[in-house]
Amino acid sequence: MSDRRPRAAWRRAPEPPAAASPAQPPASASRPSVIQATLYRDGHRVSSPETLAETFRQLREHPDGMAWIGLHRPTESELHSLAAEFDLHELAVEDAMEAHQRPKLERYGDTLFVVLRAARYLDAQEEVDFGELHVFVGPDFVITVRHGAAPDLSAVRHRMEKDPDLLRLGPEAVLYAILDAVVDGYAPVVAGVQNDIDEIETEVFGGDPAVSRRIYELSREMVEFQRATRPLVGMLHGLMAGFAKYGTDEELQRYLRDVADHVTHTSERVDGFRQALTEILTVNATLVTQQQNAEMRALAEAGFEQNEEIKKISAWAAILFAPTLVGTIYGMNFDNMPELHWAGGYPFAILLMAVVCTSLYVIFKRRDWL
Repeated sequence: MSDRRPRAAWRRAPEPPAAASPAQPPASASRPSVIQATLYRDGHRVSSPETLAETFRQLREHPDGMAWIGLHRPTESELHSLAAEFDLHELAVEDAMEAHQRPKLERYGDTLFVVLRAARYLDAQEEVDFGELHVFVGPDFVITVRHGAAPDLSAVRHRMEKDPDLLRLGPEAVLYAILDAVVDGYAPVVAGVQNDIDEIETEVFGGDPAVSRRIYELSREMVEFQRATRPLVGMLHGLMAGFAKYGTDEELQRYLRDVADHVTHTSERVDGFRQALTEILTVNATLVTQQQNAEMRALAEAGFEQNEEIKKISAWAAILFAPTLVGTIYGMNFDNMPELHWAGGYPFAILLMAVVCTSLYVIFKRRDWL
């Protein structure tokens, strides 16, 4: 990609001014989407045009320059004007209009189309926020289309402008700087997720009932994180495979290898996080089951103790019921009750009550009710 071809060989011929003006939206319409458009020559900033039309005009006047155009959620007309000016493939433009693309790298002639998934860790919400970045890289231009808050490429611009030797290497150097910025942005996310997992482990063994939801939400974020990092490993290896074919500068080769190492490390960490969360979820389910079993056991023991108390109460109630029954019968004082005038009636009643109570006590005692 470093072999710079004449502009007429890869770009559509410029239209006459009268015909070109309808394709370019008014400056007021483009400003909300165009974050920054900058022209560079020999590694130094030349100008920062206010509109896309002015950027196109200045780039035509300086064919040895490079344009770096940054957009945030551009309109369809803006993308079509870029496609017409830089001969972007319609499939790549269609992808750039829509977010939710998987990370990928595709080559359309002399233009590379790269989709990246950036990530940032939100401390307040303790969650991972994902953004999407589409990059068009041609012989003398770089176009970045950002969907979402991340990544912020202003730091990449400042870094590149402070290193003219690196910026002088052209659009490939800008692409690798963007890749490095996206990959470096994964480091705080990895640290934040590691801290979340440590907190979750404490909550799991502390018996927090809300931890299951937190594990599930973090697991979903790790699935998204895997989708962002795993394809990137193959993409970078694909770029490295084309070093010799496209004559990539040796400095950029070392640069890209370092980025590839970081991506591989991050991808392995993310895989480890998913495995750890799966294991934590299993442990949490086991602990919840054990807690439920302990509660059921305690409930059963409480029921057993309550049953024993009921047995004792029932036994004593039956024992006390016998003398009550006898006393109630002989307390009716009917005239025709022959035992009322019997001299041995009272001792007999007392003896009867004592025998019945003793018999019931022995029976209940043998059955462990008392």
